[in-house]
Amino acid sequence: MVSKSGCMLIAVIALAVPQTDSRAVVAERVMKLTRDAVWKPVTSIPVGFPTYHPQGMVKIGDTFYVSSVEVKVPPKRSSQSIGGFDRDPGTGTGHLFKIDKAGNLLADLVLGEGTMYHPGGIDYDGVDIWVPVAEYRPNSRAVVYRINPERMEATEVFRFADHIGAIVHNPDDHTLHGVSWGSRRFYRWTLDKSGRVTNGETSPRKLAVLNPSHYVDYQDCKYAGRRRMLCTGVTEFRPGTAAAPFRLGGVDLIDLRDGRPLHQVPVALWTDSGLDMTHNPAWFEPTVTGLRAYFMPEDNKSTIYVYEVN
Repeated sequence: MVSKSGCMLIAVIALAVPQTDSRAVVAERVMKLTRDAVWKPVTSIPVGFPTYHPQGMVKIGDTFYVSSVEVKVPPKRSSQSIGGFDRDPGTGTGHLFKIDKAGNLLADLVLGEGTMYHPGGIDYDGVDIWVPVAEYRPNSRAVVYRINPERMEATEVFRFADHIGAIVHNPDDHTLHGVSWGSRRFYRWTLDKSGRVTNGETSPRKLAVLNPSHYVDYQDCKYAGRRRMLCTGVTEFRPGTAAAPFRLGGVDLIDLRDGRPLHQVPVALWTDSGLDMTHNPAWFEPTVTGLRAYFMPEDNKSTIYVYEVN
């Protein structure tokens, strides 16, 4: 456990360092992580309500905001293409949960429209939370929202003709950056002075930049200052057809100018049931000497696991 004085110092850092600068500190410390990093458990927070399938997380003060998809009818895959898709859209509901530090539900904002019910990884820029909500199938479509965290009110920003699995806001360049299904493609959208997207009508084929890294599929991404993006995710290995999958989680720091990975490191942490800690949402913040990480890997009956690393 962290001492009371340590917690106070962490709080002082959070209050004294602006959002973008704090992100840059996180990025610089991620650059120093190696596969031998020792992650020490601090505490765990049982979440006191059904969380469905969590996707993205940001922490504002002591409050957590978690995007999640409630799947009511799972998409059904087909051996033949259906309108250019490999599966039907299924049905469900998108959520943004507001959770207190004890794991209690404070608010539940329903997001999405029709077959677009799958929220993805989310970002917080110091003012708004950014959330993409897409169809639950690749190469589909998505709507992006800007959300006031105090009022829990959503404003639609734009729509795009691909599945957007995570989004970050770069306030330094006034741009948005998204990743596709499985994070195989990167997208960059420009914002004008009023916050409107200027190239949202550009086709995905023209706008896409291929992800050169195949280390993990990104589940949650955050702006990391100085034109960088910090993403967490997972890859699965199946040693045999009858074998249970082995899941390895990891962290990627990405240069938003060209999509190159600047630093990649595995996170060798698993739950008692075998889920990697970066399986779903993650959030990082600086401590006095290192990083504090919040992981929420489990569906439905979730726990927020808190770790520190120096």
